[in-house]
Amino acid sequence: MGMARAVAAIFGAIYLALGLIGFIVDSPLLGLFEVNGLHNLVHVVIGAALLYGATSTELAIVMSRRVGMLLFIIGLLGFVSADAFGFMPIGGNDIWLHLSTGAVLVANGIFETADTEAA
Repeated sequence: MGMARAVAAIFGAIYLALGLIGFIVDSPLLGLFEVNGLHNLVHVVIGAALLYGATSTELAIVMSRRVGMLLFIIGLLGFVSADAFGFMPIGGNDIWLHLSTGAVLVANGIFETADTEAA
């Protein structure tokens, strides 16, 4: 398994696990992140998308770029509306989590290519 697939798999597993744990444990998740049912569902979908992406190098690159950009946008939105206009909490510590994981995933999708995986 190449780097693009490994990164997608690791982040996918983390987001999926945290989304599922969020349905069981009360907010704040891990004592740091405010969540609600919609937020947990979004984490589950993000995790599943990244795990699906990890099935091939090309998919890992595409999903890393797309999910990374989505997370980066959500992170920026947290500065504008800490509760996503009443839908889910995305302010506070969530901002830094979404910005940093989004940046790592975008970098994974940009710097990893199918050619580097085949070499």
